[in-house]
Amino acid sequence: MPCPATLRGMTVLYRLDADATEIADTFDIEAGNDPWAGGHVAPQSFAPVITAGREFIAGPGSGRQPWRMVPRLWGVPPPRTAHDAARPVLSVRNRQSPFWIGNLRNPEFRCLIPATSFMEWGRTGADGKRRQHWFACADQPVFAMAAVWMDSEVPGFALLSTEPNALLKQTGRDAMPAMLPPHRDAWAIWLHGDWDKAEALLQPYSSSLMQSVER
Repeated sequence: MPCPATLRGMTVLYRLDADATEIADTFDIEAGNDPWAGGHVAPQSFAPVITAGREFIAGPGSGRQPWRMVPRLWGVPPPRTAHDAARPVLSVRNRQSPFWIGNLRNPEFRCLIPATSFMEWGRTGADGKRRQHWFACADQPVFAMAAVWMDSEVPGFALLSTEPNALLKQTGRDAMPAMLPPHRDAWAIWLHGDWDKAEALLQPYSSSLMQSVER
C-alpha cells in the first residue's frame, strides 16, 4: 500500500492570544498605541509585527533605536511572473529566490511575528475532510516566528519556513514556520545580524518543546 503523499507545508492561520501589553512585556519593547487585544490572524489581515526597520541607522557614532511593534498585513504582493497575481505570498520557501534575497540580506526588512499557536492542515480523512492541527510551544507562551516584510502600498510580511520537525512530519507536512529560540540574543541576530548568522537560526523547532493543542 503506497504511503500517503506529503503535504506541502504552508501555515495559513495562527493565533496570538495575548494583548499588546503582554506582547510588549515578552519582547521588552514599548506597546505604544497598538490596539491588538488578542485573537486569530488570517491571510490579508493585520497583526502585530516587531521590527527594527528603518530605525537601524548605520555609520560612525550611530546607534540603534528601540524595537517597536507595528501593524503589518500578512501577505505580500506576488512577483509579476506569478500565475495568480491576486494571491498574496504568505511564506518564504526558497530563500535564494531573487524575489526575496535582497530583503533577507538587508536586516531592516527582517521582523518578528509574535504568536501563541499556529495551524497546519492534516491529511484528508475517510470522510473526505481535512483536519486542522494546532501547535504551540511548551517552553514559551508567546513565541517569535521569523519573517520578512516588503515596503509596498500597504507593507506586508511573509513567514520564513524551514524543514519540519518530527511532530509536524506526523501530520504529513514538508515544512513548518521558522520559530526562533526564546531569548533576546536570537531575536537581535534576526533583526540586526549578517545574513549567514540570521539564516543559521532557521532550524526546525524541537518537537520536545512543542505540543499539539485542541481547537
